[in-house]
Amino acid sequence: MANYSQLATDIIAKVGGAENVTKVIHCITRLRFTLKDKNKADTAGIEALPGVAGAVYNANLNQYQVVIGQAVEDVYDEVIAQLPDGLAGGETEADDAGGAPASGSKNPIVRGFQVVIGTITGSMIPIIGLLAGGGMINGLLAMFVKGNHIFNVIDPTSSTYIIISTMAMAPFYFLPVLVGFSAARQLAPKDGSLQFVGAAVGGFMIAPGLNPLTQATISGTSVVPAPNAVAHLLGVTFNTSYFGIPVALPSYAYTIFPIIAAVAIAKPLNAWLKKVLPLALRPIFQPMITFFITSSIVLLIVGPVISTLSSLLSNVISFFLGLNLGIAGLVIGGFYQCLVIFGLHWLIVPIISQQIAATGESSLNMIVSFTMLAQGAGALAVFLKTRKSDMKGLALPAAISAFCGVTEPAMYGINLKYMRVFIMSSIGAAAGGLVAGLMNLRMFGFSGSLIGFPNFISNPKTHEAPAGNLATFWIASIVCIVVAMVLVWFFGYKDTDEMGTGVEKKNAFKDAVK
Repeated sequence: MANYSQLATDIIAKVGGAENVTKVIHCITRLRFTLKDKNKADTAGIEALPGVAGAVYNANLNQYQVVIGQAVEDVYDEVIAQLPDGLAGGETEADDAGGAPASGSKNPIVRGFQVVIGTITGSMIPIIGLLAGGGMINGLLAMFVKGNHIFNVIDPTSSTYIIISTMAMAPFYFLPVLVGFSAARQLAPKDGSLQFVGAAVGGFMIAPGLNPLTQATISGTSVVPAPNAVAHLLGVTFNTSYFGIPVALPSYAYTIFPIIAAVAIAKPLNAWLKKVLPLALRPIFQPMITFFITSSIVLLIVGPVISTLSSLLSNVISFFLGLNLGIAGLVIGGFYQCLVIFGLHWLIVPIISQQIAATGESSLNMIVSFTMLAQGAGALAVFLKTRKSDMKGLALPAAISAFCGVTEPAMYGINLKYMRVFIMSSIGAAAGGLVAGLMNLRMFGFSGSLIGFPNFISNPKTHEAPAGNLATFWIASIVCIVVAMVLVWFFGYKDTDEMGTGVEKKNAFKDAVK
């Protein structure tokens, strides 16, 4: 294992020293610092360090992010070892000298939106790898299913197939539990009890005991029909009641927004109970009251409202995709990675997971897959064209990472630093999305880019394997890669380009990424 001690020392020094750090976490590729004064960070100095792909301040999350790549966990361990205790995931607090941590916009509406995005991002980052892993298991399983004409090993009706398929979909089904725990850790990292309350509320939301209230069930050899609806109002069906109050009880499996709202409600309630309850009663009554009240509010108000809004947004996107998949592939393919820059793609990820969970496939994720592939192709073109050894050393690992579905090293290490590389890569994504849409390509999993090719074989829910679908994936992928690389080669990059004249200076929303 490489020794990252010196790199950690240099990074700490260039973010303003240990005294400027109030919190540090990491995601798949980035160290994420919360700093007392973001202006003390030496971005140019950090980006010049060997082993660093880039550095960026994200106002949405109030984080100074250092892009490392696959070694991020090792670097993080060294950083934590060199910082005072309590900064690893600790809660951000005001400076003792009277200063406060840097924040986003002073506009309350914009600030509120930034908080929402930051909460979704922080809640989903620890789970996204698990979702991708579940999708990959399903995709690889499809390669071995009889009838797909690849390996023809596993019978789709066998217990082995059912077990593996259930294993792969478990992270999706239990998303409310996973996100409940993760959101509590994000919103109240010092309140360990809230994490388990959040997970318990998520478990309640998907508990099988609620099924007989809303749907037909099997009892022995007979089928018990679903109960009649309690009421109808404004197009909403209230399918059960709670204390005599009509309730619209949707299926919460595969959802994230209701449980994040639930944890946001539970946080102040749990903190208040901790202050007012006697110490002897607190261990039992604090989680009991928080759990009961939060679950009830979710049941009566939060869940139905958020689920309805989420379904509306999903239906709008599905309608747009249904009008003309080719045009949708062109538009979404060309602009999706712009959402990634600002963290707005986290609003799309739950919709993708819900589509896959409900139908076994997602046209939206199919298009997104080509945007990841194109960013990798752009970095690969830079690797092949540049004569700078340091650029070659950065570009090739970044391209490989993007082909494996992680675009941050390519995006922040190269493509956004040389804006034309990003633009030409996005045009390549648009071309790939257009071809894939016109050829009606279908995607049956979460993981994208080249490593996600098994997810284009068959639908894990219906066992349907569309003829020629995998071949279509490779055709569209070749188009995407060729267009992106050719455009970057001729118009996107040359060694005389000045690094840093990228999105920070040219985008109207530069405060979100600088």
